[in-house]
Amino acid sequence: MIKTLFLLGFFTSILFAQSPEGKTFTIDQCVNIFDSAKVESTKAGYQYWFAGKNFLDGRTLKMSVVAPHEATHAPHRHPEDEFFFVLEGTAEFYLNGETKTAGAYASFYCPPRSEHGIRNIGDSDLKYLVIKKYEMK
Repeated sequence: MIKTLFLLGFFTSILFAQSPEGKTFTIDQCVNIFDSAKVESTKAGYQYWFAGKNFLDGRTLKMSVVAPHEATHAPHRHPEDEFFFVLEGTAEFYLNGETKTAGAYASFYCPPRSEHGIRNIGDSDLKYLVIKKYEMK
């Protein structure tokens, strides 16, 4: 648990390292404590947004939890790059036709426009962070 909290703090510091000029934040805006009432269900589990698209400038931090032997969605492409960081469980990463299996404390970088995906190949929940910057229009 201590490692998980440390890593969450580390990724949050990266995510928010460059706040927009002139924008100020309160401590209540900057600390997001997991709240099960704010969980969003998915077909394979749930997700929780620690920082949603509208919090800053499209930079996000989301936790996804996927049931055993499931995936939230099929491999896909989008213009933004993306990072995954596994907290618990066993993931199969997919990138442009290749796969690799990894467990807790593994990361996965998905370059822009690459076909990528992640699925749970284990017998327990897969819990991972997603770090992404959406293009704001």
